[in-house]
Amino acid sequence: MATTNTAAGAASYPMTSLYVGDLHADVTEAMLFDKFASAGPILSVSVCRDMITRRSLGYAYVNFQQPADAKRALDTMNFDVLCGRPLRIIWHQRDPTLCKSDVGKVLIENLDKNIDNESLYNTFSAFGNILSCKIMTNENGQSKGFGFVHFETQEAADSAIIKVNGMLLADKKVFVGRFMSRDQRTDPRGPRKFTNIFVKNFGDQLDEEKFRELFSKYGKITDLKLVTDDSGHSKGFGFCSFDTPEEAEQAVQNLNGFTVGDKQLYVGRFQEKNERLSEVKRKKDLKRQERLNKYQDVNLYIKNLDDTIDVERLRKEFSKFGTITSAKIMSENGRSKGFGFVCFSAPDEATKAVKEMNGRTIGSKPLYAALAQRKEERRMQRET
Repeated sequence: MATTNTAAGAASYPMTSLYVGDLHADVTEAMLFDKFASAGPILSVSVCRDMITRRSLGYAYVNFQQPADAKRALDTMNFDVLCGRPLRIIWHQRDPTLCKSDVGKVLIENLDKNIDNESLYNTFSAFGNILSCKIMTNENGQSKGFGFVHFETQEAADSAIIKVNGMLLADKKVFVGRFMSRDQRTDPRGPRKFTNIFVKNFGDQLDEEKFRELFSKYGKITDLKLVTDDSGHSKGFGFCSFDTPEEAEQAVQNLNGFTVGDKQLYVGRFQEKNERLSEVKRKKDLKRQERLNKYQDVNLYIKNLDDTIDVERLRKEFSKFGTITSAKIMSENGRSKGFGFVCFSAPDEATKAVKEMNGRTIGSKPLYAALAQRKEERRMQRET
């Protein structure tokens, strides 16, 4: 068990939610609840799962009532073993700009295969507060020989780079430097080469002759096709192949966004169907996860509502705890079904509302207030 260096940054984390990663597929909400309950009262535990197969994605969120209890769990349970795997616990960063920022991120390469997350954490925690720390592994859980550490400040990251770069860790010289995103890195093979381009959004403004005239300015066209319907009318998109990648690149750079009549062209590298579908799926999954994360820890489920309670009264009772972004009472044929939802702008507001309003009598009934959970999560908790 390792002690987490959070003292310096504790003031920055008045929150109550922890991210628990590297979970074994068999770990359930009940097991995590039993594990973390010793640190203090828990509001909710949620293992994140694939939306179709319901298999664990290998991480979870544990929400405490009190920040001090969350910090105690982080300090005393990080890297504890559960189902044969050490838990990787960090603060749940609700600020997406902080999570996505490259500020403070460090890349460590040439790591000995025996160095694990705990060893890496202990090595770098001396330089500042760590937001996250992870060694990349293959499908068998074996180290790939590199990892990342995300510090709270760039100063801490720079200090770690200066002090650790070139050091021997487990008898191997490691290389430590600033993390660079894919867009910042230079591929030694250069940009991806292509000669086929896809053009769309020109409506009926271009026929084959005008299309060829427009694109031939940038090189020799080896093939060209405008897609038409059964009656021969343009569908507004087509394909063009150049003799060299340089010519295709010039066409993309100069004509993407070019205005033809009242249309603005899209011109880009041609992608195979499976590549396009993969990209669409990735974006769809990202939006779905962002939507789920948006309401993580801020949406309350309220039940046992008196029939006299309407949305305005519900808002009034809960608005004292923070900014309400939405409120709704479920109804059928115009009559209240006795439960509803209140969504706050911040997790600490929602947590305070649960603590103050759960059990409080409004109208003639005591309310039940808790963080809202998806149907699958509630079912799994009942089963376990």
